[in-house]
Amino acid sequence: MSENKIPYKIYLSEDEVPKAWYNLRADMKNKPAPLLNPGTLKPLTAEELTPIFCEELVKQELDENTAFIDIPQEIRDFYRMFRPSPLIRAYCLEEKLKTPAKIYYKFEGNNTSGSHKLNSAIAQAYYAKKQGLKGVTTETGAGQWGTALSMACSYFDLDCKVYMVKVSYEQKPFRREVMRTYGASVVPSPSDTTEVGRKILAEFPGTTGSLGCAISEAVEVATKSEGYRYVLGSVLNQVLLHQSVIGLEAKAAMDKYGVKPDIIIGCAGGGSNLGGLIAPFMGEKLRGEADYRIIAVEPASCPSFTRGTYAYDFCDTGMICPLAKMYTLGSSFIPSANHAGGLRFHGMSSTLSQLYDDGYMEATSVEQTSVFEAAEQFARVEGILPAPESSHAIRVAIDEAMKCKETGEEKTILFGLTGTGYFDLVAYEKFHNGEMSDYIPTDEEIAASIAKLPKV
Repeated sequence: MSENKIPYKIYLSEDEVPKAWYNLRADMKNKPAPLLNPGTLKPLTAEELTPIFCEELVKQELDENTAFIDIPQEIRDFYRMFRPSPLIRAYCLEEKLKTPAKIYYKFEGNNTSGSHKLNSAIAQAYYAKKQGLKGVTTETGAGQWGTALSMACSYFDLDCKVYMVKVSYEQKPFRREVMRTYGASVVPSPSDTTEVGRKILAEFPGTTGSLGCAISEAVEVATKSEGYRYVLGSVLNQVLLHQSVIGLEAKAAMDKYGVKPDIIIGCAGGGSNLGGLIAPFMGEKLRGEADYRIIAVEPASCPSFTRGTYAYDFCDTGMICPLAKMYTLGSSFIPSANHAGGLRFHGMSSTLSQLYDDGYMEATSVEQTSVFEAAEQFARVEGILPAPESSHAIRVAIDEAMKCKETGEEKTILFGLTGTGYFDLVAYEKFHNGEMSDYIPTDEEIAASIAKLPKV
């Protein structure tokens, strides 16, 4: 099909929307290393995980052989409110850059939560309700996951307890209020409401918190409260499974117009957006059916892929959660308070870590002032105010497009726009006022955290 017939926005019909999630692990020859019991250092069993997670989610977490898992009708019905999401050809950005590159982005911000997180939140809330639970606990960094989960829990009449990283709780009061509007209770983490929170506060007085801290608190409350389970918005295999709808829709939309991306770019914190976007493309790559250049983009202030160590580590700062083999900066690593977006987790999804270690994708880190420069440039020409997390991918997409301008190559670029940045205006304000700075952790800081890794 000729290029001039490709619309600005490509939507799938209802019949073309995925009816099953794609489990990327089924096509991996080297499977992700299993979660370990921190006490025995042996792979965790389903029986050991069910006190923490919902029963059906435990099955999904441990299933590494079933390629496609049907999406329950109730979840598909909920998805219809905001799915399919549009695949957008960035014609205006291409024109401003004067690049021969063709740029596409999958936009996940067209729902009340403002991000892709709702794809997994509604699934996890559904399984909790189906199991007959009273409620769930969770953590949130920048607030997108907490917002999405509070919305999903409200839909299913579940109680929702959110531990929000303290610096985000203070910087983003309106994100907090959206959660409360949907009925969630929101606590700044670390807090004095849990044993592990008090321990972290004693060890790190005045800390601004991290996702690792918030995870510890949420898990403690879930395991000590009858009728509750813990849910997570990134990192875990089950989350990447649910988020595969992003990539499945993107690939179906591109196939519809005979478009094949050369480069696929996603921001990377714990891995939910990146894993969801690349899933079907990576599947083709693993099966030898096609090849793509896949780039993970992370913040220079929390660079787990590019400066971390591939090892078993705790998923939380309080060291009460299972051990996961991942690229990690150490569970005691806490990003600088001037880090303005999400992507604050100290480690990376075990699935993505294995793929990265096996050489199926590459990674780069970018400084936040350059990220916000790209965000502003994008907003001015594409009409969407992007989330800071997404803007990491925008930064590298623009950079790759400019390389095409230099070489004359007509490459096709696909990136994930995870959501909108309307709750991140404090960060935009700091950028515009010249108050934003770049903080890159020193080798010594990272080494000190890595030195505390468990001996496995």
